[in-house]
Amino acid sequence: MQRGKFITIDGVEGAGKSTQIDFICSYLAKKNINVILTREPGGTKLGEKIRELLLSIDTKLMDNDTELLLMFAARNEHIKTKIIPALKRGDWVLSDRFTDASYAYQGGGRGLSIERITFLERWVLQDFSPDVTLLLDVPVALGMLRIKSRIRKDRIELETNDFFNRVRDGYIKRSKQFPERIKLIDASQTLKETSQQIKVILQVL
Repeated sequence: MQRGKFITIDGVEGAGKSTQIDFICSYLAKKNINVILTREPGGTKLGEKIRELLLSIDTKLMDNDTELLLMFAARNEHIKTKIIPALKRGDWVLSDRFTDASYAYQGGGRGLSIERITFLERWVLQDFSPDVTLLLDVPVALGMLRIKSRIRKDRIELETNDFFNRVRDGYIKRSKQFPERIKLIDASQTLKETSQQIKVILQVL
């Protein structure tokens, strides 16, 4: 059986990932492709418990290295028990965030060593990598405006604009480093225009 494709979608807060995830799932369904939707942190029973620790406002202060290690602990479980088995079955997998988020949030936002993140990536992922990463890029001010109406924000969503500007810079650096895999999408456009950019990419997978 042919291995499925692994697609990840990423971006700063308010980039419109949820809407575009719905579009991608609908598009693939019309192509008779079975897609498994998952997310990070999370995706497994253990991962969801780690997600709660990472995002709960009750957690309050957490050492940055602890945050990074928890992210990769959840990711290891995610890859080994959910993503790879699904791909081997021939299913496609769409993940809301993946390793690029650690480089952007913990590396760019928190200022942690990129070398340390790379070490963890090589340890956990080995030679595993997404087939394509859809990076929704939007100015931070616009992203924050879009999520302003959210009733309850999580621990990371409560960070400052300066933090998210560093996160955005981290994502853009990654897209320049891996242009073949990471497709930078202008998500400041209308939802339909953003979806069209994604459709063009999906058509050649």
